[in-house]
Amino acid sequence: MSKNGLCVIVTGSASGLGAATAAILAKEGARIVINYASSKKEAEQTADLCRTAGGEVVVAQGDVSKDEDCKRIVAAAAPWGRLDALINNAGTTKHMVHSNLDGLSAEDFQRIYSVNTIGPFQMVRAARSLLEAGARASGQASSVVNISSVAGISGIGSSVAYAASKGALNSITLSLARALAPLIRVNAVCPGYIDTPWFEKGRGVEGAKQVRDMVKAKVPLNLASTADDIAALVCFLAGPQSRNMTGEIMRIDAGLHLVT
Repeated sequence: MSKNGLCVIVTGSASGLGAATAAILAKEGARIVINYASSKKEAEQTADLCRTAGGEVVVAQGDVSKDEDCKRIVAAAAPWGRLDALINNAGTTKHMVHSNLDGLSAEDFQRIYSVNTIGPFQMVRAARSLLEAGARASGQASSVVNISSVAGISGIGSSVAYAASKGALNSITLSLARALAPLIRVNAVCPGYIDTPWFEKGRGVEGAKQVRDMVKAKVPLNLASTADDIAALVCFLAGPQSRNMTGEIMRIDAGLHLVT
């Protein structure tokens, strides 16, 4: 089904999975709020790509850990009078061997939780009225898609704090799916490894290559998922094709969960 005319916010969409998701939506005719916290140049580049693909785009700066910023991001969509989907993609981490307990401070936990867990909740709260307006206008529930991680299911990933924050996000997904029905659906996508600049920023070029090669050798499908691979599922959940789905925690990890 076409997403022509859908009004969507994608947080953390300057690059990586968020940018790939926005690009697919734009090609299908959606109107999109591109959000970034600090990478304005990348956000503008993503916005240009989306406009070239035919999407109507607004760029909004904001850190989702701050409630006032969440309200400002949502306000960028207010002229449309509705939202059909909110994709909570913004995230952060600290790359740390799990056994290094002294490497994580309380401040690390607070920062990671504030973006990965509290941020999506605040975005939903800020966007609720527009999402409900979208549901009333279309006659079917609007969609929230939380970008979680297999780390939140299996306790793996870049750090203990990251895994914990994504586990909490999965719980929030279930709670909100109950609380916001029937006008708003809430689902979560749990990727495994995604071949994006995320790992280069945390581990450097060589470290990122080592992770990529290790994942390809380990997972049953012997591949490193791309941002486009994951974005396809995100867009499915955002659109009307998945109108009878809510409260789902969906893994998409090339079979990583089968070997961890």
